[in-house]
Amino acid sequence: MIVSLYVDDIIITGNNTQLIEKFKEDMKLEFEMTDLGLLNYFLGMEVIQDDHGIFLSQEKYACKLLEKFGMKNCKSVSTPLTPHGNNHENDEEYDEATKYRSIIGGLLYLCASRPDLMFASSYLSRYMAAPLTKHYEEAKRVLRYVKGTSHFGVQFTSVNNPELYGYSDSDWGGSNEDKKSTSEYVFTLGSAVFCWQSSKQQTVAQSTAEAEYIAVCAAANQDIWLQRLLGEIGLDSQDGVLIFCDNKSAIVIGRNPVQHRRTKHIEIKYHFVREAEQKGLIQLKYCEGEVQLADLLTKGLGVSRFEELENLE
Repeated sequence: MIVSLYVDDIIITGNNTQLIEKFKEDMKLEFEMTDLGLLNYFLGMEVIQDDHGIFLSQEKYACKLLEKFGMKNCKSVSTPLTPHGNNHENDEEYDEATKYRSIIGGLLYLCASRPDLMFASSYLSRYMAAPLTKHYEEAKRVLRYVKGTSHFGVQFTSVNNPELYGYSDSDWGGSNEDKKSTSEYVFTLGSAVFCWQSSKQQTVAQSTAEAEYIAVCAAANQDIWLQRLLGEIGLDSQDGVLIFCDNKSAIVIGRNPVQHRRTKHIEIKYHFVREAEQKGLIQLKYCEGEVQLADLLTKGLGVSRFEELENLE
C-alpha cells in the first residue's frame, strides 16, 4: 500500500484491497475524513482511469489560467516559443511585473503534466525580478499555445516489466545575458515520460562537451534518487539505468577517470558522473539527436521538430 499525503488531501493505492480498506477505516476513527472513491481530481490534476490506462492532464486549470489573463478567446499557435523568440527589439521594462510573475507561476504549475511547457516556463522564469515587455509578449505566446493544447497530458498504459530510462541534453551558451547553458533531462518508465526538468547551469561551459557533461551530471543525480524511490514502492530498476546522451565526447569524459587539460577546469562536483558509472548505477549511451527526447526542453523549436518530439513522448 502506498499513501501520498499533501496537507489534508490523501491518495491511497496498492495491490491489497483489504489493507487499503482497513487503513481507511482506521483513519476515519482518528480523523474526520471523507472517502471520495476512485481518484479523478487531485490538486488541479485530472485523472482519467479506463481500459486504455491512466491519463493525467490539467485541462480545467489551463482554462482557468487563460480566463484569468483574458486569453480565453485568443488565437492559438503551434509552439510555445519561436526558435528565435528572445530576439525581440522591444526591450522596455514591463510595468506590470506582478502580472508577469503570476502568469509564469501558473505556467510552472502546468508543467506538472506538460513537459512541452517546461523549457518555455523555465526560460521566462529567469526574468521575474525585472521583466521586459518582450518577455511579457513571449509569455502571452505560451498562453496562446496552451489555448490550443489545453487537453494535452500524459498517458500511462500497462507495460510488462517497465524499465527506467533517462535522456540528457544541453544547449551551449544559450543565454544571451551570461552565455550560460541550459541542462535538461527526461525520464521514462514504461509507456510514458514521468519526470522532466530544464534549468540554467551554474557555470559557463567552455565547450559543447562540457555543457553536455554538466547536464548528464544533473540527470545522474535525479536517476539515483528515482531508483531509491522506485525501490521503496517495490519496483527495483535494472542494474545501471541507461542515460542517453547525443554527445560522444561527454560520454567519454564520463567514462574516463584520467584528468587532462580538456577536463581539469571542470568543477569536481560534476565528476560524480564517473563514480556513478564505475559503480554501475548508470550507463551512458549514445543516441542520435533525432531521437533525443530532452531536446524538447533545450530551446525554442520549429513547428515540425517540436511536433516530432511530442509524438516521440
